[in-house]
Amino acid sequence: MGLTSDNVLVAAILLAVLLFVGTVWLWPRLARRGWRSFSGRIGLLLATQVVVFAAVGLSANQAFGFYASWADLFGRETGEGVVVDHDGTGGAPLRVVGTQEVKVAGGSRPHVGGQIQKIEIVGRTTHIATPAYVYLPPEYFQPRYRTRTFPAAAVLTGYPGTAEALIKGLHYPRTAHELVRDGAMRPMILVMLRPTVAPPRDTECVDIPGGPQTESFFARDLPDAVSAHYRVGGKPGRWGIVGDSTGGYCALKLAVHHPEVYAAGAGLSAYYRAPLDPTTGDLFHGNDELRNSADLRWYLRHRPAPDTSLLVSSSKAGEANYRETLEFIDLVKSKRPTRISSVILDSGGHNFNTWRREIPGTLEWMSGRLHER
Repeated sequence: MGLTSDNVLVAAILLAVLLFVGTVWLWPRLARRGWRSFSGRIGLLLATQVVVFAAVGLSANQAFGFYASWADLFGRETGEGVVVDHDGTGGAPLRVVGTQEVKVAGGSRPHVGGQIQKIEIVGRTTHIATPAYVYLPPEYFQPRYRTRTFPAAAVLTGYPGTAEALIKGLHYPRTAHELVRDGAMRPMILVMLRPTVAPPRDTECVDIPGGPQTESFFARDLPDAVSAHYRVGGKPGRWGIVGDSTGGYCALKLAVHHPEVYAAGAGLSAYYRAPLDPTTGDLFHGNDELRNSADLRWYLRHRPAPDTSLLVSSSKAGEANYRETLEFIDLVKSKRPTRISSVILDSGGHNFNTWRREIPGTLEWMSGRLHER
């Protein structure tokens, strides 16, 4: 059974309850002196605590989507996710491998609730292969819209994150459906995936010298593959990108570096330069230009201001990026034609609950920016 399986979580909870009840029941018998009783008490307490810890961890992973599988959890997912195309022809860059309904009224009927499709993408230029989910709004399936194209937004998780968390934990498809229903935004295709397209490495959406070309994947391969398969408008300004934490940094960077592709980029609880730590490894290999470009504040000070719209979010209490976010806003305000908006909460931590409060306004904002151009 998979790490994110409900059956695994239920089994862990039941085992924890049984061990707790068993400890209480057997404790009088184990209160005697002697090494057997002493070992029994230690064994029961240790086993109960381990199982309780496992149940809490599994529950947290279900809620926040930290790891997608047991191999991901234990660091055994070491493949770079690279596909080598030997003959230059290859297969389709995008393949649908499954569908699921949106958790809304009438969700079993695509023309009423829309549809979520699980896909596999292979980058034509970068050869990066990654799974993703695509939310298609109800209008996509309605006859009167059959010749219409739609704007699209890439939606990124944090690190390590799972794409499923964007559906189950952050409720992007359901929120988009409700906003369109209420007239707050126009129908939009959402392409949901994690920025960790070369697991387990955190590439920070950088084109790593001699390594995964992650920025190029998101800037070229992803939009090209999706636009070739779905009815996404081909004119400039029809793509946006949004993410939280690491995904938020990637969203801002891709909009700043590639305004010809992404007309809007929203970073929820984002930071503004790529970190270097054990999860990232050496991202730049001594390339100072690449290192500087990965610092958004440096880039905006030393490069022509991009014609794109940015949104950043933070909280006055609970977020570590609050001061940096205010400084970033002040910097962008002086860099026309770049436009800046913000969501600043009075209180909110670096977590799903905070981002769920920010997502409706963010999607509404993005819908307006993509239709302005």
